[in-house]
Amino acid sequence: MIARICRAYRVVGQTFGAWLPALLTVSVFLTLRLGVALGMLVDFALFSRLRQTRIERPIAIVGNPRTGTTLLHRFLVEQRLGAGMALWRMLYPSLALQALLRPFLPILERLSPARHHATAAHATSLTAVETDDAALLFRYCDGLFLYGFLMAWAEPDRYADFDPAHRDTSARDFAWLRAIWRRNLVATGDCRVIAKLFSVGPRLPQFLARFPDARILYLARDPVAAIPSALSLVTGVLDRRFGFWNRPPALRRRYLDRLYRAFVDLLRRFHDDYQAGLIDRSRVLIVPYERLMGDFAALMSEILAFLDIEPTPALLAAIARQADAQRHYQSEHHYDLARFGLDAAQIRRDCAFVYQAFLDPQATTAATVSETRDISLRDALRDKPRALEAGYGHH
Repeated sequence: MIARICRAYRVVGQTFGAWLPALLTVSVFLTLRLGVALGMLVDFALFSRLRQTRIERPIAIVGNPRTGTTLLHRFLVEQRLGAGMALWRMLYPSLALQALLRPFLPILERLSPARHHATAAHATSLTAVETDDAALLFRYCDGLFLYGFLMAWAEPDRYADFDPAHRDTSARDFAWLRAIWRRNLVATGDCRVIAKLFSVGPRLPQFLARFPDARILYLARDPVAAIPSALSLVTGVLDRRFGFWNRPPALRRRYLDRLYRAFVDLLRRFHDDYQAGLIDRSRVLIVPYERLMGDFAALMSEILAFLDIEPTPALLAAIARQADAQRHYQSEHHYDLARFGLDAAQIRRDCAFVYQAFLDPQATTAATVSETRDISLRDALRDKPRALEAGYGHH
């Protein structure tokens, strides 16, 4: 881990010139690691329920970034169908540490890395339910988060260090997730985990081997919309923190090419395992983004049946309200494919397997026509100030 921290430190310093802020971040990270380790040991002495808590029938929401995973994750958690992890609980997973730090959350919020996210793209905070992949970054300074935001800048490319086909950290990662999920169940009083894990896509066989009674909701969205939206989100965070669009064009181009290939690879790995029969299809429900947005009530009926959840009148009312909100939703997230060196035809070619296996051609065609209109309008605005181009939208 120390080697990874040193490599990440060099990348931040060499790419963005932020040597001192990065050094402070490393110091905080190592101090946090020590505090969490001590707190985790104390937890078993202070919280008797922890010893009896088991992870049973966990729900994992899986899919590439910007495919609707956050929307579905937060809706299920808000309806108390299970426990999602708030960002601060991933940073401080020890129950003892949480008890000490809870009064200081307003102060910690002002120092949180979540402040670099544009709220229109992905509203978040320390108390917001977030992707569990962040917990792996906080624990090991590792994973696809680290690659996507930092290590994709490294030369030579270090993608193989994060590719489970070359370096599989599943046993380590899933053991840590089990440990923090147990604590989260104690903290929230829930009995079922609802996780969001985009990094599980290329290693679902390992995940289902570790959690054999898990249920997987796999989100599928037209890559012409999802991939540029994800690139817009990541570069927006980097721009707010480091001035991404002020980096040399060749450096930006290399980084964007690598990140694009990583997003396509995430899609391909799940597809290949799914088509090869390496994933038990009875444990997976494919959730098309178009239905999430336009047929929410009917889709939720299928999801609840898949999860063995009997809807209550209150839940049905919440579904109806959300379905109505989805029908009237207008995204504020604007991005330009050309800005990322992409065009729709290229994405369709590179992701042809997604359309063939998981997407309704009629639905994606309609969505793509709408997307093309938006792109044409944004092309006309491309030379406007960057503030117009850094907006974000629905996740």
